[in-house]
Amino acid sequence: MHIEEFKEAVKKPKIPELENNDLLKALWFDANDDWSRAHSIVQRIPTKMASRIHAYLHRKEGDMSNASYWYHHARVTYPTYSFDEEWGILVELALDSN
Repeated sequence: MHIEEFKEAVKKPKIPELENNDLLKALWFDANDDWSRAHSIVQRIPTKMASRIHAYLHRKEGDMSNASYWYHHARVTYPTYSFDEEWGILVELALDSN
């Protein structure tokens, strides 16, 4: 799957088959306004990429101290770009991890 295909899949009411990629599932739920489901997925995955998505979710939620913790855990700098830009970056990285 490519990013444009994923962006189209986000517009559909049913989550697509994502080849067991929980990171993409979390991003799909986030894009479909289900923060809780996205969060529940990433909080149980012990990888830097999941920590980065976890950080993004807390930043988007407005919990900056929690977001800072998770960005530090993921070893990335706290971003200064928009949520949409970060979401796109995270999707690209999750697609590349397949």
